[in-house]
Amino acid sequence: MQQIPSGTVASYGQIADLAGLPGRARLVGKALGRAPKEMKLPWQRVLRSDGQLAFPPGSLSAQTQKGLLQEEGVVVLNNRVRLKDFQWQPGFAELLFELKY
Repeated sequence: MQQIPSGTVASYGQIADLAGLPGRARLVGKALGRAPKEMKLPWQRVLRSDGQLAFPPGSLSAQTQKGLLQEEGVVVLNNRVRLKDFQWQPGFAELLFELKY
């Protein structure tokens, strides 16, 4: 998750796949929710597979996530990000040389 660039987003399933855990999107969400704040993970950049924010519309968490994404230039409409425009698509070189696993 640390490698997701500012201004882009990824889905929980995408992170699970990159971690070698296909089909474990919920596990990624639980791990993210329990990660120590000291890790400073870019949690706001991880969304549901349909681009929807992970939190109920209008909740404080959703408002915080939306605000952080908008500060990075990500457009959030109706609690959703258009993945076609903002989804992180790491290239082969990035996967081989930059991702830490």
